Amino acid sequence: MDLFTTTALSILAAGFFVGVVVGLTGMGGGALMTPALIFLGVGDAATVVTADLTAAAVYKTGGAVVHAREGSPNLPLAKWLILGSVPFALLGPHLVAGLTSDEDQLDYVLKMAIGFALLLAASTYALRLYINLRRVRGGAAEADPNPPIRAVPTLLVGALGGLLVGVTSVGSGSVIMVALLMLYPGLSAVRLVGTDLVQAVPLVLAAAISNIALNGLDWDLLIPLVIGSVPGTLIGSAIAPRVPQSFIRRGIVVVLTMSGVALLDKAGWAPLGKDETHPLLIAGIGVAMIVLVPLIWGLLRRQQGLPMFGAPTVAELEGERREPAQGRPSAR
Repeated sequence: MDLFTTTALSILAAGFFVGVVVGLTGMGGGALMTPALIFLGVGDAATVVTADLTAAAVYKTGGAVVHAREGSPNLPLAKWLILGSVPFALLGPHLVAGLTSDEDQLDYVLKMAIGFALLLAASTYALRLYINLRRVRGGAAEADPNPPIRAVPTLLVGALGGLLVGVTSVGSGSVIMVALLMLYPGLSAVRLVGTDLVQAVPLVLAAAISNIALNGLDWDLLIPLVIGSVPGTLIGSAIAPRVPQSFIRRGIVVVLTMSGVALLDKAGWAPLGKDETHPLLIAGIGVAMIVLVPLIWGLLRRQQGLPMFGAPTVAELEGERREPAQGRPSAR
């Protein structure tokens, strides 16, 4: 394939940009990569989801290996998540494909599903920040690197995450993470991230395999995506300590919300009108959120007895808590 066409370079640039954001924030890339590729018009929704999942399987594997070597994942917890997520990741694409045999209708259904998944991801990401804010103010739960496994809720979380990822490629780094925060408040940030990465590898692999079996794999899309995203992730990870996280993370909530609404608009969601798009509405939502998100965040901080702005920052809220030594090296 020719990597110097306009299309290939735009895919590479999108992959690089999203990779940098993933490296900076630790956020799963599907919530950003999938809508970016759809808006670029490089393929229909099914093709984009398949390529994104395949690329994610590559860069998530590297992250999982690093965390596993550091001893940060809670492997029993990851096992229960995998037991719930993998079957539904395999099943989800076939369930959606079974809804219709018409390609245009399938594209509509997928865009709708991705749009709502992005709004869910934005909501859960904001909720994650708020939970951490309350933890800091109210006193964090006692660190417990190996809590008793709550099997049924964990299986259900895995199943929901697997279904979301299998259908939309969104959810492994947002919805599952928030659920783990609520189910296992004693896990430190590094344990949560390590566990999420380890369970995400078989999850995205299963979702990728299922989507490839249904839709095939567009190598002209996948290759520049991987070439762009892998170095982007490495660069983002390297510069993360020197970049103000608060603005980036709040910005992600805004971008996810705008992307979700824009995809619903593009798909012709009835409340927005089936026959026309509404760029001014989407821009207005973005401007309103840019103004309101910092204000609402400040009010929530004040409600917890903290100054509206300043310490603890968003990055500090998501920072690692100390764990008692368990015979494993502590992650730094």
